[in-house]
Amino acid sequence: MRPLAFVVVAVTFTAVAAAQTRSNPPLPPVQPIGAWTPVPELPGMGRPVDTAAVALRRRTVAARIGRGVVLVPAAHERDIERDYVQDNDFRQTNTFFYLTELETQDAWLLIVAGSDAAGTVLFLPPRTPAQERWTGLRLGPDSAAARLSGIARVLPSDSLDRILSAVGRPAGPLYVPLDVTTREESRLKELVFGGRDVRNLRPLVDSMRLVKDADEIARMRKAVDISAAGHVAAMQAARPGMWEYEIEAVVEAAFRRHGADRLGYPSIVGSGPNSTTLHYDVSRRQTRDGDLVVVDAGAEWGQYTADVTRTFPVNGKFTPRQKAIYDLVLATQQTAFDSTRPGATMAQLDRVAREYMRAHSGTLCGGQPCDAYFIHRLGHWLGMDVHDVGDYGTPLKPGMVLTLEPGIYLAAEGLGVRIEDDVLVTPAGAEWLSAKAPKTTAEIERLMRR
Repeated sequence: MRPLAFVVVAVTFTAVAAAQTRSNPPLPPVQPIGAWTPVPELPGMGRPVDTAAVALRRRTVAARIGRGVVLVPAAHERDIERDYVQDNDFRQTNTFFYLTELETQDAWLLIVAGSDAAGTVLFLPPRTPAQERWTGLRLGPDSAAARLSGIARVLPSDSLDRILSAVGRPAGPLYVPLDVTTREESRLKELVFGGRDVRNLRPLVDSMRLVKDADEIARMRKAVDISAAGHVAAMQAARPGMWEYEIEAVVEAAFRRHGADRLGYPSIVGSGPNSTTLHYDVSRRQTRDGDLVVVDAGAEWGQYTADVTRTFPVNGKFTPRQKAIYDLVLATQQTAFDSTRPGATMAQLDRVAREYMRAHSGTLCGGQPCDAYFIHRLGHWLGMDVHDVGDYGTPLKPGMVLTLEPGIYLAAEGLGVRIEDDVLVTPAGAEWLSAKAPKTTAEIERLMRR
């Protein structure tokens, strides 16, 4: 999705992640698409919570700050009279979700570092039957919320100020996520400017999010499998004369049919000359016989997103010229994958990819090596955000998930090729997560013939 520019300023963190306190357990088997556990009836829950995983994350946060108080707000419902709501009108903030896996609105999470489980409190607004006639059932401050969230102490949200005052300054610094999603929180503004020692929680949590645990990886596998099904559907449906928006509709219908919660990002479907425009997402051109189509689209499931790109001929058959460019991009991606292992860095993988493309260009791209037309970075972190948090200077570790997406864009020919896959770093190397989406020219042509 929207490849990163070649020149990127790395994010600098004030907190450096310590070693994880435990190794990830064996990954659970991934259920076939459509066979997952039914969603609980309460909208505030969304997908089932892995209570052990989020409890470990909260304990890790508490251990790393040593002494202090953590306060994290949930998201609010968007205003359909003011905001341009394109799917549903609520998505949880990533920090709150990471520490609770709850999709409930207007909630608060409080963690007192150094205490036992009683030091974690979930604050929820009271249920309002009249409002629920409009919005559906909500999670309220009761025993059901404690059972479903795994947080033993659940209190009404109007008791937050009293509890926060009781904790007091002697408990240590106050850690809150200071970012664009919380800057309008009036309570946080009061705390930040109230003379208290307030510190940003985001660098610490973001560093933890860079290495996914078993629950996160399972969610990402689901999102990626759904995304692969959408790309297969697009290849099977494509015909010369289809409009780009028709192909986009096929992709996104498959996402929803297989259980996606929403899109991970606006889909990109660029045919012919539009295949060479990286951020093209209006989908208004009619395809022509002989066009290549770049489809960059990913589904979100359980608040985690995939990011997959496939390029295919709209008529089902690559020309020799298209195949030569495509095969160079594919071989470049494979070379980068072969170098993906713990200890490597994203910069090293980018360099490996460019050196391979340059050495194997021949005269394919005229008087310049083809890497001159590889105009974005090789990849990025992936997780709850399509360009997920994390320092790009961090050496790879098992559990990290990244994209590998080389491309060649020949605007003068209206010929663009990008191949993007989601990759999990493993102790022995790496794993293709998105292998279910065909990507060799032979596989794509065979699928489209059917």
